[in-house]
Amino acid sequence: MTARLCASLLVLALTRCGSPISPGQLVVAQTQAAGPSLTATSRTGPLQIHGAGATFPLPIYTEWIYAYSFIDPTVAIDYQGIGSGGGKKAIMDGTVDFAGSDSLLNAEEYEAGKDLQMYPILAGAVVIIYNIQPSKEYPPDFKVPALVLDREALVDIYNGTVNRWNDPKIIALNDPLADYLPDAAITVLYRSDASGTTELFTESLASFSPAWTAGSAAEIAWPVESAGNGAAARGNQGVAEAVINTVNSLGYVELSYAISNTLAFADMINKAGKEVTANADGLAAAVNDFDIAAFNDKLTASIVDGDGEGSWPISGYTYLILHQTNMTDCIKARKLLEYFRWTITDASASARAAKRGYAVLPDAVRNQVLAKLGEVTCNGQPVMK
Repeated sequence: MTARLCASLLVLALTRCGSPISPGQLVVAQTQAAGPSLTATSRTGPLQIHGAGATFPLPIYTEWIYAYSFIDPTVAIDYQGIGSGGGKKAIMDGTVDFAGSDSLLNAEEYEAGKDLQMYPILAGAVVIIYNIQPSKEYPPDFKVPALVLDREALVDIYNGTVNRWNDPKIIALNDPLADYLPDAAITVLYRSDASGTTELFTESLASFSPAWTAGSAAEIAWPVESAGNGAAARGNQGVAEAVINTVNSLGYVELSYAISNTLAFADMINKAGKEVTANADGLAAAVNDFDIAAFNDKLTASIVDGDGEGSWPISGYTYLILHQTNMTDCIKARKLLEYFRWTITDASASARAAKRGYAVLPDAVRNQVLAKLGEVTCNGQPVMK
């Protein structure tokens, strides 16, 4: 893993391999500015399609949109990472054409949205990034391993009951690092905004241990805030930046943010008792633990804390949200569905996602999504022929 090749590993969250990272350098994905111009000189009035929502899939959505601008230059798609809560509100208010969310619509939101449908698009992993100042220098030939956490220790950290880096529970999981973990307080980062990443993370904590009693939702009252060692940041980007800039801190982010910025992230002891690293294989194992049987009649599913030996325990689907019957601009509706179909069926789109640490849909799930997209109508007529 790239993050484990940096020379200063336990302080990896402060550096790329060989050079410091400042907040302004935090990588999300390629910018569309590098792509073909959207001006009238190169495109004649591209159709504008607007989306907003979850930051969990923002890196791959940005990359997909950039790639798709070469495939269909008649459409200009943009997606703003404002959080799952913001995305759900925007699609219900009619200010965007589609939303992204890792947080599931509740009964009231389905009622308010009238014809909204969630479509799983990818599976992603949440990881614990960290920035630890070792208590003493490492020997020149010492290969620093990744921090290891188990399910119970992670719950205790976010409960505020394990609050120092040299706590016996952490030491017991990290024998090679026992002499280097500092007698220092853990600053625990969490999201300040309504977040699907938070909903997935807290759902996982609730599955990990009955000691987690704070609930699972897009927003919660964090025990570490009451304990005095918590700090909030907005978005996956904000949590990543806060950990980069806060010595002896940790926080939860979507895997792609750790990969893009070469940040250190912890391995986990999963439900099967195996040490696992977050990657596309661990995600695929979690997806396969549940497969199509996990999905309900609303085409949503939970895949946290799977039983498989290789399964990453903090895994979840991210969703697109569309109006199923209320779209009235049928050209836009067709272009939108063509783009979504490309994201889940094109081999290059799948390869881009895997490179960033996401897992694509299993065949049976993808077929269900395509079938549901086939039910979308505009002015009473099917959009996909």
